[in-house]
Amino acid sequence: MRTVLFAWITVALLGLGIACADSLPPPFTPPTPTAEPPITAAALRPSSVNPAGAGELAKTISQITGVAISPLLGTGAVGAWRYFDTPKAQRATLPWFAQPWFWVPALILVGLVFAKDALGPTTPTALKKPMDVAEVLENKVSGLIAAGAFVPLAVGIFGSSLPGTAGLDPSSAGLAAATSSQWLNVLLTPFALIAFVAVFLLGHVINVLILLSPFTTVDAALKLLRTALLGTVVGTSFASPTLGAVWAAIIILVSLFFFGWTSRLTVLGSVFIFDVLSRRRRWFRPDPKSNWIFLARTIGPTPIRTYGRLELGESGQCLFHYRPRWFGQPTTIELPQGSYCVGRGFIYADLLKIEGETTTRFGILPPRYKGHEEAITRTYKLAPMREVGLRALWRFLGELFGFESNPRPAVGVRHPAG
Repeated sequence: MRTVLFAWITVALLGLGIACADSLPPPFTPPTPTAEPPITAAALRPSSVNPAGAGELAKTISQITGVAISPLLGTGAVGAWRYFDTPKAQRATLPWFAQPWFWVPALILVGLVFAKDALGPTTPTALKKPMDVAEVLENKVSGLIAAGAFVPLAVGIFGSSLPGTAGLDPSSAGLAAATSSQWLNVLLTPFALIAFVAVFLLGHVINVLILLSPFTTVDAALKLLRTALLGTVVGTSFASPTLGAVWAAIIILVSLFFFGWTSRLTVLGSVFIFDVLSRRRRWFRPDPKSNWIFLARTIGPTPIRTYGRLELGESGQCLFHYRPRWFGQPTTIELPQGSYCVGRGFIYADLLKIEGETTTRFGILPPRYKGHEEAITRTYKLAPMREVGLRALWRFLGELFGFESNPRPAVGVRHPAG
C-alpha cells in the first residue's frame, strides 16, 4: 500500500513540475511593424496564461507542506501574511484562515506553547505532561481542520495556475475551457490531501514522542528539529518558489516512505490522549485473559508500535495477537522466551524483559492500566514490578533520605518454557 501511494504521489508531483515548466512565458521577441491581425482562437492558447502562475503553484505546494508540518502555526502564519499582503478594501473577501478572528488567537496559542517549551526544564513533570497531552490534542484538531478546509481551498489556486486555465474567457473559449479548472481541482485535491496527511503524521509524531519521553532536553531537541524543518520550507520558498516546491516535494516523498511508522505512532498518541483525558484508569478493569499493548520492539515481521492484545499461552508463553495494517488477517506471534516484569512509570507502564542486571522494554501498556500493574503481574505470572523513569528516580531519592515505602510482596517469576 505504501509503495502504491509513493508511486502515485511521485507521478502527481512530476506532473505538477511539468505544468510549472510549461506555464512559464515564452522568450520575448520584439514585435514587427505589421498590421494588427484579427483575434483568432490561437490567441486564446495556453501561451496567454498569467506569467505568475508557475510561481503561485510552487508557493501553494510549499504552503501545504509547511501547514502540514505545524498546522496551527502554519495556518495562522499564512493567514496573517495574506491579510497584511492584501489591500484593505479587499480584506473582507479573504478566506476564513486569513481573518483576524482566526489567526490572532491561533498565533497567541502558538506563543503559549512556545512559552511552555521554553520553561520545559523548570516545569514540574506533573504539570508538563498534562500540557503535552493537551498539545497533542491541539495538533490533531488543527490538523483535521487544515486537511478539511485549508487544503482544498489552497488547491483551488491550481486551477488558475496550470496551463490553459488562466486568461480564458468562457464566452470565447468554450465550456471545456471554462470547466477545466474545476476538473483539475477535483483531480488534484485527493493527491494534495494524501501528501498533507503524510507530512502531517511526520510532524505529529514529534508531539507523540515528546509525550512518551521523560527527558525535557529530548523534548526541546525534537521541537527544535520540527521548527528547523518548517523554517527550511519557508526559507526556500521565499528564496525561490521553484526551489521551495522541490524541497517540499522531497519532504512529501520522505513522509510517504515513513507513513507506516508515523501512522502507528499516531494511533499510540490517540489512545494515550483518550485514556488520559477520560481518566479511564479510574473505571477501567484489566481483562483476566487478554489486554491491549503496544510493541516497543520489532519482533520478526511485526513492526514496532503495533497495537494488539497480549495473552498467556497454555505453556506459559506470552502471545501477541494483532491485525497487520489494522484490517489484515488476525496474526499471532510469540514474544521471546524469558522472564518479564511490569515497569511502572509516571503516566504509563512498560512490559520489560529481564536480562541479568538490565531490562529491555518489549511493550507499552496504555495509560488506562496505570494503577493496575499488580493485576497485570498476576494475570501473566510476571516477576515483581519495578519502578522506571521518574518513579525510579523518586524511589532512589526516598531510599537516600530514608523514606522508602513498604516493600511489595514477591510474585512468582515466569520461567522459559521447556
